[in-house]
Amino acid sequence: MSRTQIYNRLPIAICLMDTTPSIQTRRIFSGTPRVSVTLPGWSLRESLGRALSFYRASSIIVSQPDTDYQLERGVISPKFGISDAFISFSGSLSEKPDKRATLHVVVVPPPVREDKQIQRIQRKPSRWIRFGLWFNTYRKFFTLIILLNILGLDFAIMGVWTYARRYMATLVLGHLLTAVLVRNELFGRFLYLLVNKLFAKSTPLWFRLGCTSALQHLGGVHSGCAISGFAWLIYHVVVMFKNRESNPSVILFLGTVTSLALAICIGSAFPWVRNKHHNVFERHHRFIGWLGLVFTWMFVILGESYDVTTRTWNSVSSTILHKQEFWLCLCMTIFILTPWLTVRKVKVVVEVPSSKVAIIRFERGMQQGLLARISRSSIMEYHAFGIISEGTQAKSHYLICGIQGDFTRKLVSDPPTHLWTRQLKFAGVSNTSTLYRRGIRVCTGTGIGAALSTCLQVGHPLPLHPSREAGLRLDFQNSDWYLIWIGSEQEKTFGPTISGLIHRHIEPERMTLWDSKKAGGRPNVMKIVKEVYVSWGAEVVFITSNLQGNQEIMEGCMEAKIPAFGTLWDF
Repeated sequence: MSRTQIYNRLPIAICLMDTTPSIQTRRIFSGTPRVSVTLPGWSLRESLGRALSFYRASSIIVSQPDTDYQLERGVISPKFGISDAFISFSGSLSEKPDKRATLHVVVVPPPVREDKQIQRIQRKPSRWIRFGLWFNTYRKFFTLIILLNILGLDFAIMGVWTYARRYMATLVLGHLLTAVLVRNELFGRFLYLLVNKLFAKSTPLWFRLGCTSALQHLGGVHSGCAISGFAWLIYHVVVMFKNRESNPSVILFLGTVTSLALAICIGSAFPWVRNKHHNVFERHHRFIGWLGLVFTWMFVILGESYDVTTRTWNSVSSTILHKQEFWLCLCMTIFILTPWLTVRKVKVVVEVPSSKVAIIRFERGMQQGLLARISRSSIMEYHAFGIISEGTQAKSHYLICGIQGDFTRKLVSDPPTHLWTRQLKFAGVSNTSTLYRRGIRVCTGTGIGAALSTCLQVGHPLPLHPSREAGLRLDFQNSDWYLIWIGSEQEKTFGPTISGLIHRHIEPERMTLWDSKKAGGRPNVMKIVKEVYVSWGAEVVFITSNLQGNQEIMEGCMEAKIPAFGTLWDF
């Protein structure tokens, strides 16, 4: 049997021998941190890579046998476990076997084979699974905040909660500040950094999964606090109109227009508006929001300068600095302005490998798990894309822009030489990949833009060990993340830049690249995910796909009890 036939039929075997020919050798793995290896002669890099990845050995010593052995027969457990099967070897050994050798034969799992079954989940998931995915952490945050504020409003209206009646403006601004804060890039980066530094790998898995879920779904806090702040503002304005004889017309007018501006800002952010009419959402949410901030300042200043008891206007210079409303409004203004102070027009190089995508190259490297907003204008039409980078020391980073709308289509038809971007990038869920010992990154099509940096950067480099006998040297990096990329003609579609990054930094045993056109159809994604999840020893799965693909994989993972985080649209 040739080595090619052996490779196609069995997992790669790394054999440790000090025995005579044709002896039956049990497959055993001792679990010791140092392993001596004698290879039967096939791919050194791939075999050692699989051994290091699967068994997490801290080091390896490589020795080449004096004679080229051929594996003639092997019985391998299909579940990749350590079993009592036997493997037979033939050939002649040197008279003095290597003292470091043992009777151990380490078998690592095979690559996932292509299977031309369709990728769809055959049976419909249960209602409980679909409800569990729908009622995610985003909706839990949103529901909790809304219910608490409904309760607070009820108590305030009934006169039970007197603080709310006396400090309604504070409650309004406190909720709006929280809504702005959790959407601020700087505050978000701080939260991700704090969690990644404090809780990486050592804390229980359920706790790390909870941290990732909370960070990914902070949009629920944003939406809940914004709507709650709007509700308190309406209540505040209604109370002022009920006592309109004590309040001047200008303050009543400012309360009304502030409420109207906030209503338009919130309405434009509803998912069906944001997803179907992005430019409408952006213009109204941003510019009406800024106008609402101006009205809020006027409302606060005039409200503090008017004395309801004496019905006179007073100077605010001596008292306003002691008011909570002033400082809350100031903090909200700072957090809104901070990201815009980092906007710069930068030089870019646009590569168009095909009519489907544009690859944009920017200067300087980036850490993994970040997203960039780009635009042809300084304040209009910003679009977010995942950042691909080899690391913070790299000379450049890349964005993959799939052709979906007018903005991305123009990148192909009229490639720019400069683009506007915020230098302060915001973190995505992939930024928490450092929390986990091992994970799987699943993506389809242009989703590789948000996934690739995690597989390039997150891992534990092993020291290089020269072989004592053959002078071999390993440059293998034992990274923690496995890449599953499903697409059509990826190399042709995405070009040499992206393909080069993948093949230079990700070993074959650490990725499954599925070409749907070459394979004759899309794969059974869940079958691949389940096999890799077991063989790779993963703790979590991150998914970047379209709406339908994301839903199917998330449903499959939840049914299989595999922790997974997918793409968000209602964020």
